Amino acid sequence: MTDIPALDASARLYSQTNHDERGNFHYQGDLYRAGDNLATLAARIEGHLKAKFPDTRFAIRTDKFAGGRKIIAEILDTPADLTPRDAQNSFFVEVRDQMERFGFTRSNLLQDFHTCSFYCEARIGQAYWAALAARRGAKNPVQAKLTLAAFKKQIRAGDSLKLIDAPAGHRALGTTRAITQVRSGDMILEGRSYLSFPRASAFACDGKLVRISIGSEYDPDAHLLYEWQRRDAA
Repeated sequence: MTDIPALDASARLYSQTNHDERGNFHYQGDLYRAGDNLATLAARIEGHLKAKFPDTRFAIRTDKFAGGRKIIAEILDTPADLTPRDAQNSFFVEVRDQMERFGFTRSNLLQDFHTCSFYCEARIGQAYWAALAARRGAKNPVQAKLTLAAFKKQIRAGDSLKLIDAPAGHRALGTTRAITQVRSGDMILEGRSYLSFPRASAFACDGKLVRISIGSEYDPDAHLLYEWQRRDAA
């Protein structure tokens, strides 16, 4: 992938651009600017998405790999119900169309040729399902009195977690497991099981109950509810 000048900027969006009869696909966004490094490009796209979708929260991620670079727009919250797959795909196209305005693409499917200024992706983040569940009325709400950062500092090896609610069929439901080690990204529980720390938006703790959202399009309100049993309080 090379950052080379493409054709004149198109008034059409990426999704409105078709291949010609020879299989050629040529697109250049009206906001394309040659020479932007990945950080600058991501910052420009982030600001544009905020302005274009004022009621939607995004987390912008970047990635570099051999021969290319990628920008990912993760949807954290939006008023729209993205549970139906058609609604997801439609919103992804809207977001990607805005991202593609900052780049160019030249390709020919018949010749297996493709070059672009960057790759882009829109995806739904875990936080979206937690936010959707909250709007619908989440089961087992827990008042967020303790932040995830504070929880990580306070929980210690020797404390225990009792799983008191979880999606149907969860094999650990009702069990109490001691914490043997607390690491930056997860906790190791007895029996060699692991519990990864979620994103802050999927975490709630009132000092005793811990709620971790694990929702998806199939069950937005899916979550794990633990009772935190501190060793010092035993």
